[in-house]
Amino acid sequence: MPDDDGVLRETGRLTLRRFTMADVDRLVALDADPEVMRFLTNGVPTPAATIRDEVLPRLLAQYGRHPGLGRWAALDRFTGEFLGWLALDPSDDGGEAELGYRLRRAVWGHGLATEGARALVRHAFDTVGVRRVWAQTMAVNDRSRAVMARAGLRYARTFHLVFDDPIPGTEHGEVEYELLRADWPAIRQEWDAALRAR
Repeated sequence: MPDDDGVLRETGRLTLRRFTMADVDRLVALDADPEVMRFLTNGVPTPAATIRDEVLPRLLAQYGRHPGLGRWAALDRFTGEFLGWLALDPSDDGGEAELGYRLRRAVWGHGLATEGARALVRHAFDTVGVRRVWAQTMAVNDRSRAVMARAGLRYARTFHLVFDDPIPGTEHGEVEYELLRADWPAIRQEWDAALRAR
């Protein structure tokens, strides 16, 4: 669970902490990058007013309803620089968590999404005790799918949604990956063995 400073977890290179209303400008800048938003809104940024008046208040309210779950600011552990966010968005009953991540393009390709996602998967099962962690993305979003797989989630299904204004690639569908509590011990054992072998 988060400490008094709102820090949920630290990894080798990341600090994951609770958001505050002071993070509006950081989130606006993150969502202003068309490449970051490519598979979400076809590159259209999230308006600042939406982040300030809707997104952040919703995220802050989640912390109280489902302790240990929610969306977390991802900071460089050594410089404190804002890198993006990682999430365990809770289901209505808090028994499941949707894994998510959105990082600044400048830090893509360095394994930070995988590092943070693995830390959150471990937290979800070992600390919170959820029954399932799952994630969804567009089928054509190879980068995101690779993070899901490296975070221990396995392909579950492809499905198709209808959008009023579909973005390129929508015709290939959406994919869902998942990891169930019953399968977590084997994944944890594999990760721990890899750490010991270093």
